[in-house]
Amino acid sequence: MTANIKIRLARDRVDMGLLAQNQTNVPRLYTPGEVVIAEGGFMKGHGTYAEGEDIKASVAGVIEKVNKLISIKPLKSRYVGEIGDVVVARIIDVQQKRWKVDTNSRLDSILLLSSVNLPGGELRRRVSEDEQTMRKYLQEGDLISAEVQNIYEEGTLSLYTRSLRYGKLSQGVLVKVFPSLVKRRKTHFHNLPCGANIILGNNGFIWIAPATNTDEDGGDGGFSQNLTEVIPKADREIIARLRNCTLALAHCKMMLYDTSILYAYELSMKYEVKQLLEQEAIFDVAFLTKHRLRLQDE
Repeated sequence: MTANIKIRLARDRVDMGLLAQNQTNVPRLYTPGEVVIAEGGFMKGHGTYAEGEDIKASVAGVIEKVNKLISIKPLKSRYVGEIGDVVVARIIDVQQKRWKVDTNSRLDSILLLSSVNLPGGELRRRVSEDEQTMRKYLQEGDLISAEVQNIYEEGTLSLYTRSLRYGKLSQGVLVKVFPSLVKRRKTHFHNLPCGANIILGNNGFIWIAPATNTDEDGGDGGFSQNLTEVIPKADREIIARLRNCTLALAHCKMMLYDTSILYAYELSMKYEVKQLLEQEAIFDVAFLTKHRLRLQDE
């Protein structure tokens, strides 16, 4: 019995329709097994391997060159954490003196009991009573914002929430994108002028929530969560529009940060919220956003 199997190259699966508007800005996409450098004198980095004097790609992605070091940054990959990264994560298990957390990385991350604020910001050593009431603080399914404090040898991330801006997240929408699309910035917490707060997690988890009255360094900073408050329809529409704009930019492989998302939101006002899920609206908003960003950089 025979069967026909069609295998498409990775570069054929990436929608480059938007980028084709300006060929000079289209990055070179390498596929696994393709020769990246065909001469000696270079060192192989992440995403590459050596075969004779050639350096070939082991993943599908774009080239990154630092002096003589050649690496391939994959377009699709699990999150590889760095110390200081801001992440949005979900609690998946409560263990002894720690929580197991999903951060979209290769391994589950951990949040130690000693790395969280006690209710009310109390400063003292953790005792057995705190360990027994861990589920009152955070339980399975809760979403949190945190910072990467340490990376263990096997790659497990240790998180940290002992700051007023981190803690349990309340009402909002979680958007998942590729981690490589989230641009690294000085701050990943933004209070957008359109009337919503957004947390751009380096791990590809983006949290969009109604605007609060807390200042930039504020936030719950702990474990309070109000799920009974009714969010006005206007606020829900803003959140839904921001979500769809974020997905539109991610669909066109555009970098996500506060300015790009805000521009996409403003340029999407000519469409209904549901229309932003249609192919024509997606490319129109993304192309106009890219054009506006290019004008800003000039």
